[in-house]
Amino acid sequence: MKNILTIVVLAVTMLFGIQTVSAQQLSQDKSRPEVIAKEETAKLTEALGLNGDQGRTVFRALVAKEVGYQKNIAGKNINEAAVSAEKNKLDKQLKEAMKKTLSAEQYTKWLKMNN
Repeated sequence: MKNILTIVVLAVTMLFGIQTVSAQQLSQDKSRPEVIAKEETAKLTEALGLNGDQGRTVFRALVAKEVGYQKNIAGKNINEAAVSAEKNKLDKQLKEAMKKTLSAEQYTKWLKMNN
């Protein structure tokens, strides 16, 4: 009886511990560039009808943009010349990648979505 009680207590403790770790992992993941880019890519795939190759290329471009934003823009004054120039550079790189990847119709629709 004592062994069964010990096993039950151990199992319950592990169950609660796993749930806590999972909850913490989900909250930390939301700010990662890959997670943000994946969500945006999913939206764009649905809205623009991207194929597999387009989806992968768009995902890479969005990850690069998010990494650049988090590294060079987040938490800084956007009115500063250097920060504003970096933002414009990252936006231009994303537009160029999208223009190369998307068809003319998809690109026009994407521009409308972002403005």
